[in-house]
Amino acid sequence: MDLQKIANVVRGLAADGVQKAKSGHPGAPLGLADVGSVLYFDFLKHNPTNTKWPNRDRFILSGGHGSMLLYSLLHLSGYQVSLDDLKDFRQLGSNTPGHPEYGDTDGVETTTGPLGQGIANAVGMAIGEKMAAARFNKPDRNIVDHYTYVLCGDGDLMEGVSAEASSLVGHLQLDKLIMIYDSNQITIEGSTELAFTESVKDRYIAYGWQVLEADGHNISELQKAIAEAQKNTTQPSLIIAHTQIGKGAPTKVGLAETHGAPLGEEEVAGLKEALGFPVDQDFYIPDELKNLPELMRQKGEGLE
Repeated sequence: MDLQKIANVVRGLAADGVQKAKSGHPGAPLGLADVGSVLYFDFLKHNPTNTKWPNRDRFILSGGHGSMLLYSLLHLSGYQVSLDDLKDFRQLGSNTPGHPEYGDTDGVETTTGPLGQGIANAVGMAIGEKMAAARFNKPDRNIVDHYTYVLCGDGDLMEGVSAEASSLVGHLQLDKLIMIYDSNQITIEGSTELAFTESVKDRYIAYGWQVLEADGHNISELQKAIAEAQKNTTQPSLIIAHTQIGKGAPTKVGLAETHGAPLGEEEVAGLKEALGFPVDQDFYIPDELKNLPELMRQKGEGLE
């Protein structure tokens, strides 16, 4: 499975969705397309045909404003998020609202909007997994055995709720919680140098977490880091993914202006040209990936 090609398709879908809506946040989806593709198509234990499977892995997008990342991944994974849904991004009554809504969109594990809240939700889910495993697992059979993954950014880590929750999860040694930090040095106001200069790495080490680092645009580095996080059976893991906001945008990559505004038609065209996609075709999925949703559904059914 060509994870890099999938990630680039995610970039194209996200850029088109925000541009068509004339509203939204393209920077995070472009910057996190590689991370999301590695998770959804390589590591995540999930079944798109049964979103209530109790032993599925959980994925929480704490920065809910980057929802086009999640919706693109859900569509390509075979969930009930159609290409038309992606085209209706942020429209009244659509299946793809500006922030993910639990119970409204297939495959969304929790509603996220307020920064930091998704991290606290993930901690609760990890606690639930640990409690259920202690109650139901037998020496010869693990009935409950799944991971909780949470994707967060600088804004999430600035919030007090995430600090309190992270301290608790370190104390409880919840090894099945893996958090990936989108470290791009950019907030909506500009560089993180304006207001956020602490060492996140040292803070999480002090909380009792395992801290790993990876190039957030290097597929093999991300795979290695997630695999290493899974091997740790005594600590939660934080993976600091060093990324560029707006990755792939020809003139706006790394700029704060990509955080919360459409890229513009010219910039989107430049992005598609750089990715080798047809410039005049919106929501493009190459022929070799059009059967990906069905393949993921088949794979998911075989996991249960």
